[in-house]
Amino acid sequence: MTAYAIFIRDEAVQDQAEMDTYSHLTRSNPPKVALTPLALYGALDALEGDAPDGVVVLQFADMASARAWYDSPEYQAALPHRLKGAKYRAFIVDGLDETAK
Repeated sequence: MTAYAIFIRDEAVQDQAEMDTYSHLTRSNPPKVALTPLALYGALDALEGDAPDGVVVLQFADMASARAWYDSPEYQAALPHRLKGAKYRAFIVDGLDETAK
């Protein structure tokens, strides 16, 4: 079942240098897990509540693949820089089972 990793940046970037390091590390040495970026800080239209500062949505083959990506040594090396750079909420959610339609 498809899974999605969703990252919500709640506030403006606090440390741009840390975010730049995070970006460089995730692009130069990406984890060896297949993913499809579906949304990367695109324009937002808040329907309810406060709009976040930014949103990222990544698609994975399944929950195990998403977790493997997040737990990979490559991503874990970059993660501290994101955590220092901005306040995020992050989670993985299962998609709908296509066979259930």
